[in-house]
Amino acid sequence: MPETAPLPAPTAASVADVVRDTAARLRTAGVPDPHVDAELLVAHVLESSRGGVQAAAIRGDRMPDSAATALAPLVDRRCAREPLQHLTGRAPFRSMELAVGPGVFVPRPETEMVAQLAIDALRAAASDAPVAVDLGTGSGAIALAMATEVPHARVYAAENSVDAFIWTKQNHALIGADNLSLAFIDLAHAFPELDGTVSVVASNPPYVPDDAIPRDPEVRLFDPPAALYGGPDGLDAVRELSRVGLRLAHPGGTIVIEHGEWQGEAIRALLTADGWRSASTHPDLTTRDRATTAIRP
Repeated sequence: MPETAPLPAPTAASVADVVRDTAARLRTAGVPDPHVDAELLVAHVLESSRGGVQAAAIRGDRMPDSAATALAPLVDRRCAREPLQHLTGRAPFRSMELAVGPGVFVPRPETEMVAQLAIDALRAAASDAPVAVDLGTGSGAIALAMATEVPHARVYAAENSVDAFIWTKQNHALIGADNLSLAFIDLAHAFPELDGTVSVVASNPPYVPDDAIPRDPEVRLFDPPAALYGGPDGLDAVRELSRVGLRLAHPGGTIVIEHGEWQGEAIRALLTADGWRSASTHPDLTTRDRATTAIRP
């Protein structure tokens, strides 16, 4: 009986094909920017970067079996609309890469503009060592941005969720910043020792009305409710922030509050009624109203 040649070993799929097929699955699941997410998931399992994946696709590199095996359950979870950042464990924010996961609000690109407003006010403070406070810091995004980008400032961050505070501490250790102090405390009682000394009070509070349903499944199903919902009109935490801000800020100090795109007018009125001056609402890069600032008289 004649000998037969052995069958060739199956060839691993190319990185380009894996990215294409992954993006197609994500697109069917309704994921925004499916090609970007596909590249980032492939980069995660390859321990590479998005640029590295793009280069590998151009070169015609093949996907290692171990990486393909690791990718499959991640794609399933992303198709179920679990946030990409939960799958990779990382969220980019300004010049940093923060650790995130279940139990903490995932920082969004629009909050980078809010951080910029706080940083600008902190840099403009007439002090060699201005003080800033981030109330309800969550992952620590705004506080760490202020601390790293204004290194001569002293920054304090408060968080009252046990799950979120774990991520706050992890990011503080990951990023560093000796000028940042953390406290596990409710914002209403935060930092009485700083009363009347703070140049910038910043916050990304919960501001979704209780009966509103966030459009994105990533938000609705996976962000912690305590970081989302702010009472019947969404402004309960903002009212508290205004009062606490007046306690903490020195005359001429600034408050910076992130909010929903339809809440600017109500927040300006609220701050003005409490005694803040020059309340002004600022758009993000998509031209949606995103933050309101005011000055302590």
